[in-house]
Amino acid sequence: MSHNPVVVAPAAPGHRPSVVLSVAVSLDGYIDDTSSQRLLLSSAEDFDRVDAVRAECDALLIGAGTLRQDNPRLLVGSEQRRAARLARGLPAHPLKVVVSASGDLDPGLRFWHCGGRKTVYTRSVPEAVRERFRGTAEIVELGPALCLPAILDDLAAQGVRRLLVEGGGSIHTQFLEEDLADELHVAHAPVLVGVEKAPRILRPARFPGGTQRRMKLIDVQQLGDTVLHRYAPRGVAA
Repeated sequence: MSHNPVVVAPAAPGHRPSVVLSVAVSLDGYIDDTSSQRLLLSSAEDFDRVDAVRAECDALLIGAGTLRQDNPRLLVGSEQRRAARLARGLPAHPLKVVVSASGDLDPGLRFWHCGGRKTVYTRSVPEAVRERFRGTAEIVELGPALCLPAILDDLAAQGVRRLLVEGGGSIHTQFLEEDLADELHVAHAPVLVGVEKAPRILRPARFPGGTQRRMKLIDVQQLGDTVLHRYAPRGVAA
């Protein structure tokens, strides 16, 4: 467990993990509604695709808000995919990562009690928070700035080559705003939410290139009643 802010040496250019952002969204741009139950936007076929992508990754990352709201397990669900990972000398499940400014997370959430290793990236936290997760998760304190490049550098040092970021909107916005995403997977569901206060796919931000940067469309695929678009966010300038 880390008791002091970690000074992470920047990874060499090109040596940070490949970052994939994954999100399911309604046709009017929402990732959830405002009810107490999580809105399931993906089709069964798309959920299986996400499971396959998870199995190909070394680490899975979510923000604290998504952890609190959705209470996900964040696992590789397929027994065959877990077995294939083990056959390659990998753990059955990728490393699970949470980004939390405060570190104030409920240790009773399902996330902590299944799967393999877990890491929390946070600012400086009190001893009580470290004790709460002792033996459950590694606490990595980054100091005043919760810096995504520093997180990627630390993950690279642990051998993470491919990182899947599964939300929420604030985390996805940060990765895109800081030009740190290599792929963006957007599954469009045939659903309209129409609730003004519901969370949207992204937050307002100054994205690199603004409206003059066009993402490169890599692939389009129908998965049940959802349609997956895969983009290279850096694309080319218009």
